[in-house]
Formats: sequence, C-alpha cells, structure tokens
Amino acid sequence: MDSITHLFLGGAIAAAIAPAQHRRAALMAGALINSLPDVDVLPLLLADDPLDRLLWHRGLTHSVFLLPLLGWALWAFFKRRGGRVAQFPRRWFWLFQATLLAHPLVDAFTTYGTQLFWPLPLPPVALSSIFIIDPVFTLILMAACLFAWFARERPLGSRALHVGVSTAALYLALSLGAKWQVERAADHALVAMGLPDAPRMSAPMPFNLLLWRVVAMTPEGFVEGQRSLVADRGEMRFARFQSDVQALAAVGDYRAVQRLAWFNRGFMKAHEHDGQLVLSDIRMGLEPDYSFRFVVAARQAQAWREVPVQQLRWPWEASGRLKDMWRRIWREPAVPRRAAAE
Repeated sequence: MDSITHLFLGGAIAAAIAPAQHRRAALMAGALINSLPDVDVLPLLLADDPLDRLLWHRGLTHSVFLLPLLGWALWAFFKRRGGRVAQFPRRWFWLFQATLLAHPLVDAFTTYGTQLFWPLPLPPVALSSIFIIDPVFTLILMAACLFAWFARERPLGSRALHVGVSTAALYLALSLGAKWQVERAADHALVAMGLPDAPRMSAPMPFNLLLWRVVAMTPEGFVEGQRSLVADRGEMRFARFQSDVQALAAVGDYRAVQRLAWFNRGFMKAHEHDGQLVLSDIRMGLEPDYSFRFVVAARQAQAWREVPVQQLRWPWEASGRLKDMWRRIWREPAVPRRAAAE
C-alpha cells in the first residue's frame, strides 16, 4: 500500500491496543512503526540494476520470520528506557508486533505482492484484491485516527478505533469476495473461448473495487477483459493480444528473464521495439501501457543478444485513462452486432 495508508493503518492499530492514556502517543508511534518495513527503498535507490530495485523491495524487511524479532528488539529497548512501554509492557509488546506485521500482510493484498516468507525462495504473495492506492480503505483508517486524536482518553476514541480497524478488515474481506465474483464470471467466458485451463489473474482497476481487470495467458499471448460489479450483467468479453512468444522462449534462460518470471509468475508480454526485446509485467497496467517494462536483449542478425537490463518509462496517459475507467464503472459496453448474432 502507499505510504499515507501505512501511517493511518499503523496509527489506528497501535492506538486500539494501547491504554487510553497513551492513545495520542500510540497514534504517532504506530504510524512510524508501520512505516519501518519500507526503509528497504533507501538502499535500493543506490542499486544500479533496476531488477534489484524491483525484486528486493518487500523482501527482507517484510518477512514474517524477521519482523517479530524486530518488534521484540524495539519493545525491549524502549522497555529498558522506562516510560510508557515500561508502565504497560504487555500492551506495548503486542502493539509493536501487531503494528509491524500489519504492514506486509496488507501489502500482500496488492498485485505487486510481498515476500512474506523471505528468505525462502518463494514468489511474492500477491492476492491482487486491492489497488496499491485505495482511497476508501485509507479514509476509513484516517477517520478512526482523527476521532481518536480529538477524543483523547474518552471512550469515543476507543470505539472509533475498533470500528475503524474492524471496518478496514471487512473492506479487505469484501475485496476478496469481489475478486471471487469477478473470477467466476471470467471462468464462464474463458471456458466458452476454449481456454478453461489458461493461467489467469484478476485485479481491481485503480482506486476502487467496482471495476476489475482479468488477464489469461494463451499460446499466442494473452486475453484481457474488464468486469464492472455495478453495471455488467452479460457474458464477460475478452480482447486478444499478441506476444512474441518465440522471442520469449529464445531468451528464457537469461537470468533477468528468469527473475522477472519468478516475480510475475509468467504474466509477461514480449515485443520487439527498435531492435530491442521488451518484457512487460501485464499484471500491472492496461494494454499497451504497463508499470514495469524492461529491455533484456537486443537483436543481432537472426538471434538475440543479452544486454544489461534497462527499465523503460511508463507512457500511461493517466488523465484519459481515469476518465474512461470512471465511465466504464457505471456503463456496460454495448455488445457488438456480430457478437450478439452469435
């Protein structure tokens, strides 16, 4: 999730656990504690390899094996210093643990995913049920923190925090329910297209849970479809897109390609641009614009030559895309005449 959401998530959880007289201090401490796992972005800024910056983020500092140890170390340090932690050591112990672990767990709901079980060589856990920036989720937690801040030690603050944290958890559960509903519609359509066993993934479109995107891999490339939980009632429709599968197979043993496939689980498009082979993570973005695109090879006669990895800029026209997305939430596209006849 984005940094602002982590501030309010940590503040709400910490203040809900802390004694009432420590509530304001816990709001501030929780915001800081929940943000700690993202310190990994600082050394990654110095990395020359763009794949290192992509793949090492949400790794070591997001591990459910290491964060409890960090939480214990922080708790022990502040307990020895006296003050609030020493007054209520049990409450603050669980405050450190819950606030730290909430960070990678909520990150795992995004499409980018989180290496929860680092150092085990498992792909990132990516439930893909919530966009990395979700205003509704953030506002729920923000409201709880503001109520608690101004309520000080009054019971209203405690109620606001418990309602806020519970509502945020319910929102995450609803995101999984929405995902299940979308994938059920996608399954029916893909079976009709002769793709019952195609690898597929679904994810919400930016900033909402109402409009979803589904991608399924095919032998020639992939298909992409959208589903509005508000407007769509008919069969889900998919558009077909090509990928240079021969080129992708030719460079499959390159270390960079294998690292990308580990990260994106094979949801990858290959195409040639100006004599270079570009691999795009098709889970994040919308055809033809994707968040992560990398040059991994250059054409040499009739073959490919491995080159240092280069990350390309994201050419997404955000303003136009967002307007189209908003309209798509509320309006199901008309069925093309040929499709209706079939």
